[in-house]
Amino acid sequence: MGPLTAFRNQLGKLQRLAQPYFLPIEETSGAQFFLLVLSLLAIVVGVTVLILTASVAAAGRFLPVLSARFLPGIPDRISSLWGSPLGLVLMALMAGGFVAFLSMRTKLRQGRWLPWLLMGVITLLILVINGINVGISFIARNVDNTLVAFDEEGFWKIVAIYAFCLVLALPIRALQSYLIPKLGLLWREWLSGRLLARYMSNRAYYILNPNDESSSDIDNPDQRISDDTRSFTGTSLSVLVEVIAALLTFFSFIIVLWNINGRLALLLLAYSVIGTGLIVFASRRLVALNYQQLKLEADFRYGLVHIRDNAESIAFYRGERQESKEAERRLDGAIRNYDRLIIWEAMISVIQRSYDYFSRFLPWLVIAPIYFAREVDFGVFGQSSIAFSQVLFSVSYIVNNIDRLAAFSASISRLEGFQGRVDGIGRSQVEQLPPAESPAASGDAIVVRHVNLTPPESERLLIRDLSLSLDSHDRLLVVGPSGCGKTSFLRMVSGLWPVSSGDVQRPAVGELLFIPQKPYMILGSLREQLCYPQQPHRFSDEHLRSVLEQVCLPDLVQRYPDLDVKQDWPRLLSLGEQQRLAFARLLLNSPKFVVLDEATSALDVATERHLYGLLRQREMAFISVGHRPTLVSFHHTVLELVGDGGWRLLPAASYDFETT
Repeated sequence: MGPLTAFRNQLGKLQRLAQPYFLPIEETSGAQFFLLVLSLLAIVVGVTVLILTASVAAAGRFLPVLSARFLPGIPDRISSLWGSPLGLVLMALMAGGFVAFLSMRTKLRQGRWLPWLLMGVITLLILVINGINVGISFIARNVDNTLVAFDEEGFWKIVAIYAFCLVLALPIRALQSYLIPKLGLLWREWLSGRLLARYMSNRAYYILNPNDESSSDIDNPDQRISDDTRSFTGTSLSVLVEVIAALLTFFSFIIVLWNINGRLALLLLAYSVIGTGLIVFASRRLVALNYQQLKLEADFRYGLVHIRDNAESIAFYRGERQESKEAERRLDGAIRNYDRLIIWEAMISVIQRSYDYFSRFLPWLVIAPIYFAREVDFGVFGQSSIAFSQVLFSVSYIVNNIDRLAAFSASISRLEGFQGRVDGIGRSQVEQLPPAESPAASGDAIVVRHVNLTPPESERLLIRDLSLSLDSHDRLLVVGPSGCGKTSFLRMVSGLWPVSSGDVQRPAVGELLFIPQKPYMILGSLREQLCYPQQPHRFSDEHLRSVLEQVCLPDLVQRYPDLDVKQDWPRLLSLGEQQRLAFARLLLNSPKFVVLDEATSALDVATERHLYGLLRQREMAFISVGHRPTLVSFHHTVLELVGDGGWRLLPAASYDFETT
């Protein structure tokens, strides 16, 4: 891929990430977004000119002495601006900008006007600061001239004007420093919320499966939603503001520089173009290295979290050596990639410093001959150096920020890739996951008709041409050797996996609950654990304590009488306690159908019998997977999976684990 193609691709990704916050991308085009950006600039420039005109007029009327001292020549320049066609053009562009925003007002709903307003204020502040900087360059020139002429009175007058500019600039800088991160915070809140909502919709979190490291499609979604979003929003605004400031600085000081010496301006442009091209060519490798570094750092962090979450199991196995080896492997990958990264950064830093050093004496080479020819005054040296450095800084933005831009480009690719993936899952919802509102998710029975089942993105046939039905009073036991597809069958019944062919009818949402072998423990209180996924306030304390006693957990009530206490439940509760707590959750939710994947494997036979008895008392239909012969007595039918796609249905009363 050529550099221009890669650049266009990155701009497209940036637009798809940035535009939705300012303008709904589904209803508008990139051209409309760009038009509003230009309209905002036209409005800001027009408002700036109006504010400057009003301020100078008010100062001349109410403070004429101070106006003459601190604003020498400014009223005449403003009068000449309004007396020329340029003033009329500025007002026409500003009016056109307002018209553009009014025509798009229906697209700026849901608070989208706020970021435009903040961006307008930020741009206005940048424009004012830039005007002050231009004025300071003339002040520096006059200071040098008064020193050479030994003009003490003129010197102090110019210093007073300089102090006035500083006092004016400081609060503007402070306000700008607050508004930029504030807008970034609002943008991050919106973008994180949008991505999180789409990540939690259509079971995208399940399809992406952050624990599946063999998938190279989307790694570490948690990092992309948290770190990459924060980095993208903050850096995007910083880069945007810096680019606007660079453009304004360039156009302002290139005029100053051209008025001093046109040859110096042309030399600067040529020098900056050559330097920028060299640094861009040398830094192309940085983008790939930064992208890889983000992935490796996230993998290392996930490995440490995995150790923390499974600390007890590791301790039982005495698996410290193996876990350390794996953690060191992940760390080594991050270290080796970062080592390559700092080598490239050091090389680019040398180019940057050389570029900066050689630029310092270029103004002297051009100005010295005309100064010795007495064509300019001594103050031109200082002013030309200021103007030259300002223009050079603006046109060298890429050179000076290449490492940050490379990291920014990597975060754009990661975040836009994640956004595109979750959006793609939403668009293919019908093919990937049967929606709850579809005919396949209605009725008071589970019906499977001529189903072929293969794992997603695999051609391995687990079940061939399966047909069965389960009404509100049936109980089905699924058995078979390990790896034959028992849990896969439960995923299909629960709607997690699509079928290759055939049809599956399921109960409505809320009428089917799945309990895995290792129950899911949420981050929350004991009350929230019991009520999940229902709202905790639906059940009284007495009801919750009663259910805990029904599932043989009375000691849990005694240990934690306050149901709102928050603990690390997966660590504190044994697997048997977690399985009983899952049954308590099941009784509170009271679904018509239950899917149990070895949900009593950590319980003794008596407790298992008691819990299944509770389900039968509630007249719940259930599908169980298990290897215990004692499970047969709780079921009506046995589905035996062979492992090569074959299966058979048998009455539970005549099924014998020993002979099969």
